[in-house]
Amino acid sequence: MSDEEKFLDKLATDLIYRFPPSFDSLEDERRHRKERLAAAFRIFGKFGFEEGVAGHITARDPEHTDHFWVNPFGMSFKHIRVSDLILVNHAGQVVEGRYPVNEAAFAIHSQVHQARPDVVAAAHSHSTHGRAVSALGQKLEPITQDVCAFYQDHGLFDDYTGVVTDLEEGKRIAAALGGHKALILRNHGLLTVGDTVDAAAWWFITMERSCQVQLLAKAAGQVVPIEHENAELTHRQIGNDLVGWINYQPLYDQITREQPDLFE
Repeated sequence: MSDEEKFLDKLATDLIYRFPPSFDSLEDERRHRKERLAAAFRIFGKFGFEEGVAGHITARDPEHTDHFWVNPFGMSFKHIRVSDLILVNHAGQVVEGRYPVNEAAFAIHSQVHQARPDVVAAAHSHSTHGRAVSALGQKLEPITQDVCAFYQDHGLFDDYTGVVTDLEEGKRIAAALGGHKALILRNHGLLTVGDTVDAAAWWFITMERSCQVQLLAKAAGQVVPIEHENAELTHRQIGNDLVGWINYQPLYDQITREQPDLFE
């Protein structure tokens, strides 16, 4: 091996690569998920994804897998701390925490978590551009590199029957999601899922931005779509949950440095 090759090899071994952590105990994993969940709410609040008391992100408990952690009903995303999160069981009862659960959060998320054991986290909120696209009853089109993360990997729940408080409606939403990472709820908003809180939150953020880009592009003129083969390739490159996790890390770093009280 030449001196240059030795130098490059040493340089490569000294580089820091970030990957989702593993845990020695369920307690450590639970704390990690709760910290990521609280941070995700702060980011959603910072990005303006709140609309009154609407919106929720859930994280499956690593031990009691039919339970999930979620935001308290009526608390601003911008104020949520780890200690504010509530644990809800399969019957919709709050078994840990001081606040009630949003009825719609339980109706939707309980059925998504039940139908998708691979899903750790699910995010739904009434973001502006997501609602605008949902009002058109359309899916996202492959018109940018970023939106190809959702190419043939998101569904449309093509119905609206009012605020979701019925478990049967939640089951219909879960069925429309199928095996995809995301769903557009007609006349309602967006729903995303992931195998980590980070991935689910990132998919929501980039899906909301993709909705904004689609609206802007179509308002400006005739869009030029990415060809099917290239859209499929791009989806394979950027559409998996690990890539979602990696893309989310700069946002997590920003919010935890700006708002360290979220860990309380």
